[in-house]
This record gives sequence, structure tokens and C-alpha cells, in this order.
Amino acid sequence: MKKLFIVFLFISYQITYAQTGDGYKLPPKDVADLLLAKPTPGVSIDSKAEWMLLSERNPYPTVEELGQPELRIAGLRLNPANFSPSRQVFINNIKLKNIKTGKEVTITGLPKDLLATNISWNPSESKIAFLNTTATKVDLYVVDVTALKVSKLNKQAVNNSLGAAYTWVDDNTILYKTATATPGAAPKKSITPKGPSIQENLGKAAPSATFQDLIKTPYDEDLFQFYGTSQLIKNANGVETKVGTPAIYLTNSLSPDKKYMMVRTIRKPFSYLVTAGGFPTTVSITDMSGKVVKQLAELPSSEGTPSGYDNTQNVARAFEWRDDEAATIVWAQPLDSGLIKTKVDFHDAVYALAAPFTGEAKELFKTTMRYRGTTWGNASLALVSEGLRSKQTSRVSRFISTTGTLEKLYDLNQTDAYNNPGSPVMKKNAWGREVIVTVDNGSKILMNNPVGSSAKGDLPYLAKYDLKEKKNEIIWRCPEGSYEFVADVLDPQKLVVLTRRESQTSVPNFYIKDLMRKIADRPITAFTNPYPQLEGVTKQKVFYKRADGVDLTGDLYLPKGYNKEKDGPLPAFIWAYPREFNSADDAAQVRGSQHRFTTISWGSPVFYVTQGFAVLDNAEMPIVAKGNGKPNDNFVEQLQMNAEAAIAKLSEMGVGDKNRVAVGGHSYGAFMTANLLAHTKLFKAGIARSGAYNRTLTPFGFQNEERTYWQAPDLYHDMSPFSYADKIKTPLLLIHGEADNNPGTFPINSERLFNAIKGNGGNVRLVMLPYESHGYTGKENLLHMLAEQSQWLEKYVKKAEPLKGL
Repeated sequence: MKKLFIVFLFISYQITYAQTGDGYKLPPKDVADLLLAKPTPGVSIDSKAEWMLLSERNPYPTVEELGQPELRIAGLRLNPANFSPSRQVFINNIKLKNIKTGKEVTITGLPKDLLATNISWNPSESKIAFLNTTATKVDLYVVDVTALKVSKLNKQAVNNSLGAAYTWVDDNTILYKTATATPGAAPKKSITPKGPSIQENLGKAAPSATFQDLIKTPYDEDLFQFYGTSQLIKNANGVETKVGTPAIYLTNSLSPDKKYMMVRTIRKPFSYLVTAGGFPTTVSITDMSGKVVKQLAELPSSEGTPSGYDNTQNVARAFEWRDDEAATIVWAQPLDSGLIKTKVDFHDAVYALAAPFTGEAKELFKTTMRYRGTTWGNASLALVSEGLRSKQTSRVSRFISTTGTLEKLYDLNQTDAYNNPGSPVMKKNAWGREVIVTVDNGSKILMNNPVGSSAKGDLPYLAKYDLKEKKNEIIWRCPEGSYEFVADVLDPQKLVVLTRRESQTSVPNFYIKDLMRKIADRPITAFTNPYPQLEGVTKQKVFYKRADGVDLTGDLYLPKGYNKEKDGPLPAFIWAYPREFNSADDAAQVRGSQHRFTTISWGSPVFYVTQGFAVLDNAEMPIVAKGNGKPNDNFVEQLQMNAEAAIAKLSEMGVGDKNRVAVGGHSYGAFMTANLLAHTKLFKAGIARSGAYNRTLTPFGFQNEERTYWQAPDLYHDMSPFSYADKIKTPLLLIHGEADNNPGTFPINSERLFNAIKGNGGNVRLVMLPYESHGYTGKENLLHMLAEQSQWLEKYVKKAEPLKGL
């Protein structure tokens, strides 16, 4: 009995120890220094290339900052003390640089402990507005570029709860949303509720994504009403005037001539199934005093949207102002009752209604696929986009206004990067709206492709697209062996552009380039390398094939000073994210460039090249449809082929030890990782962050899978690593933000997979990061995450015994 008692105490101690946190850890110094390196400033340049705004930020907030009070309602996360989102990336300092002189100038009057967001230039680019968030309120400030002084505009606190808190009307007038009460007046939660929370459905189908942070109780409804309600204010030269009455303004946008507003206001009943963007709304046109001129639509909650990615509600949608006319509103309406499988010649129609909005709407054109939007140019030029997500196809056509028809310019598979012609270059018209630029007497438009995918890697380019011949003529392209893209076209007619240039060893910097005169490029920034720890690390794009012949690539990083003849194969770490393709040719396309400067974000696997690992980042993991099937019909089989090919390539090169390989990924990459460990014995360890592991928890579709659980139950079971938790014996590190708000990746996914693997005797560790969402931001949490990953790789891969039988 005594022996049994001692054994019981020992087991109890072991279990207690296994479930007790060890406090925050620190990763190796090089890893920590890479994470905490000061970010390169953000750059914004006026259209005349006279002034450059430099925005500086601290890399990461503390966990204490993350842990401040937070409301989670209607899909929002709000700070209850200041009517603003609780999780924002703040700018901590702004500077102005005169581009011609190259001198930085000091801005006086900036708020102390600056926490700026939403920075924007006024129409003439003589002023810059921004929001500043404090512990108790949000204020609106304006920088006078000439005087280099800052002034606060608002008297009442700004309400930024639903975003889009302000917009410039003209150079001296701003329209913004203000709170209608102080935070202290928020509804108080009664200890005794009014009654139970009740939801009911009476025979109407309401499939929905698995959104989080939804309204759950009548008290949540009261909170949303309180924090969402705002009063529009027009501030002209410091004089505030109320516009309309308080409401829950989801969006408000000005007509090009600034005489009208289109406002979309949320009304009850608030949904318990979808987020605020899907609540019932009223879309109206008002004058600038807020008086309703025309009610356009009363839209229902989006919870009735039929399942299927190309299906939509049978109501008007995509309301917007036409950018090339003074005050014309346009919108789309389905012609197939919102069901894409309905056999009709046209699936959508687009209508227009011009001021004074008293006549009947005019049909502009119809689309054969689902309408996606219009890019406006002038009376004779507009580009219309339509497509089908389910078929990964898209089309761009020219709208012929005289006939009301569309002239097809090109079709494009959405996964075909090589044939993407780029996007039209835009410039402001007389109303200050961004419209398509024409060149060569209106016969061509400029197309900018900042990626420029090719078989030789990404080579960005600028082209002229001939509207008659329907062909792209490249007029400038990044030379091979480097990486440079057009960040802005400063003068479309003279072809003066702003470019961003970098190489493996050169930090990204900005240059003014004259493509017509071909004079020497003028550098306007001189940023330096924030990552001395990576100097000497080599990077190359590697090419290989999987068993069925599909070409694959990845970015291979090798440690500083590594010599394979002397040092031999290294432990390897493969990081990936699967993507679905309907075309094997598209799946085989080369993506990325080996000539880019390596920048480190918190989630990067490149940290571990400093710890002696060969790192294969962006390892292609295509899931390709075969015949008439869907990509996911043989998901696991294709994952295995991809992984086997990557490991074989590293081994063939002599840089990776095939017996010491780890695999990892975030979100869908974590899902991939768990599946690979459940179905193969290829790896020594896995790291899975913020994944979904039981697809039955996302029954109405996930990623690019549109079949529901009830249509394809075997698929959902077979793709779920949770179904095979008893087979996961390879050590798996699970990391998850305890406050993950991404649809589908509920924290319970990691908790239940951990329990399942543990219950079946596997090697698994679960790390729940306090206050973190789907992407992690807290400094202490990130350092700890990197420490956990470092220790996992060190223990189970670097110092592990080789895999047997490989």
C-alpha cells in the first residue's frame, strides 16, 4: 500500500508539473534581436514628389497593453474606454522630408506619446490628417505641411468603433464621426439577466461561416447600440456643424462633386449569426446637411445568403459612386435570384441613378459571371470585372457606354500569375477621384504589375495596354538579378515613376526614375540594414518536381559560413501553406524572387537559419484538381507528394539531412502540418500554429472548399487530422492565441487535438498565448513563441536520433 501511495504521489506530481506554465521564456539572442529590430519607416509621397511622410512605429506592444479591457461584440473588438478598436498597429512618430533638398524637417505640436492611425493627405496635399488614440478618447489632428504645425480639430471625441472615422471634403473641411456619450454612460450589466438568450429559426435556411465574437445576449445588443452610434460632424476651418442625426453609420461616402453623401446605417434586429458588416442596413443618399434625398435600399441581414462561393442574396449590392461623374450612384442586382447554377444568359445587371435621383434607374450593362466591380476612367472608358470563385476564373471587359455592352479584353485564371497583365494606373480627376489614366491619345492605358511573375521569378513591370489590339507592351521591366517595382506613377505622360528597389544584400529603398529621358535614378531614401544577424546567410530559389510531375519551388536559406563539403547535411525546417489549383500548369508556376531582401516578421521560419538549420520557406504545397474532380478530393495524397519532393530536394543538394526534418505552418499551414504528421513518417517534429483540425466545426465550407459537411461528410472526416489523432506519434508543438477571432480557427481546435493526441499516448505540447488573436502581437508572447519553437527544434530535430528506415 505504501509503495502504491508513493507511485500515486509521483504520478500526481508528474501530471501537475506537465500542466503548470513555466513563465515567459526568451529565445536565443540572435532570434530575439531579429524580432525586436526597429522596423523601417513607412513611406508616403505626395503626387508632386515634393514631400515625403515617414511613419515610425514600435515593433510590438507589451502583453500588458494587450490585456486592457476589451469588448467582443458583433465581430468587433473594442476598447470600452475610448470608442476605438482595441487591437491596432500604431504609428509612434511621423516626420516630413523635403524630397528636393533631402532634409528632414521637424513637425511641432505632435501629441505626447503619439499613437496615430488613419493617416491621409487632403485633396491638394497641403495638409495631413491623422487619428490619435489615448486611454480615454480618440482625437483628430491635422498637420499643416507648409507651417509644419499640428492642430487638433475635434471638440467631441471621435467614434472609431466601426472604422472609416473621417474623410476629407475639401482642403479645409473634414467630415468625421463623434461619440454621442462618454464611455462612462455605457450600459451596465445586471447580475440578474432579463431572461435567457433565445435564438429561433422557422424553416429558413441560413448557412454561415463560423464567425467569432458575435452578439450573444440582449446585453451585447445594448453595448453594440451604444458604442456603434455616432454623430456626423462637418468641420470647416475649425467650425463644427452637425450633419443629420445620430445613427450606427456602417459607411458614408461623398459624391465626387461633394454635394451628396451615400450613407449605410445599421438597423435592428442585430444578428446573432453574422458580424456587424452583415447586419440589416438602410442605404440612402443625403445632402450635405444629412437630409435624406433618396432611400436606395433596405437590405436584410446577410445570414440568409445561400451557401456556395458564387451565390449571393437576391438583393441589390455593391453600391458606389461613379468616379467619373459628378453624382451618379451605381449598384448590382442578381438576375439569377442569387443562385449561380441557375441557367441564364446573364447573372448580374448593373444600374445607375444620377442626381437629383428622382428618375428611374438606368441599366448600364449585364455580366455573364458574378459582377465584382468597375474601375472608372471617363465617359468612354471603364473596366468591368466579373468572375467565378468556384472555377477560379475572372474576366475584364471594357464598358461601351453608347451601346450598353461589354467588350471583353481578357480572361484570366485567378491562379495564373504569368498572364496577369497588372492593374490600371490611376490619377485624380477634376473631382479628386482616382480614375484610369490614358496615354497615346487615349488609345492605351498604363498597366502596373508590381509582381510580374515569370519562369525566371518575379520581374515587376510597367506596360502600355492597347485597348484596340488588346495587348500589353512592356515599357519597363525589372532587370534579371534584382528586384524593383513601380510604387507610384508620378507623371503618366512623361513616365516619371517612383520605384522601390532591393536585392539580397541591399535594403529596400525608394528612387525617382525617368523612363523617357533615362537619366540617372534619384534615391530619396537611405534606409540601412536592420538585421545584421542575417549578413552572410545565403538565399536561393530551388526547383524540383513531385511524383506526378508537377513543378515545385521554395526559398532555401543556409546559415552564414556554411560549407556542405565541410559541414555536411543540416537539420532542416520546412514551412508552407497549401493552395488549391484547378490547373496543374498554374500550380507549377514560379512565385517570388530570390533577389529580394529578407525581412523578418514575427511568424517567419527564417529565424532558425541563425541556429544552424537549413530553412525551406514558402515550400510550394499545391493541391491540384484532377480531371473533373475538386482539388481536395485527394488532399492528403498530394500533401505527401509535396513533402516527399521537398525533402528529397534538400537531400539531393546535400544541404538537408532527410532524417532530421521538421515541418511547420500557421493557420491552414498548421492544418497541413497536423495532416502530414497524421499520415506520414517523414518528419522528426512539427510546429502547428493557430490551426483548425476538425473540419466538422466549419460545416458550411472552409478555405476554398465550398461543399458542405452534409454534401461531403467523408471528405470532412478524411481531411481532419483530429480523425487520425491516434496516428500522430511524431512530436507536435501546438501554439494558439487564446483569443483567436479568425473564422474557423477557434482555440478549441488546438485544445481538443492536444487532448486527443495525449489520450492516445502521443508526444505533444500545447502553448496558449494570453490575449492573442489569429496573428500574434504581444512582445513577451512572441519572444516566448520563438523560444518554444527553438527548444522544440533543438530537442526533437537537431539533437534527435535519425529516423529509421529512410
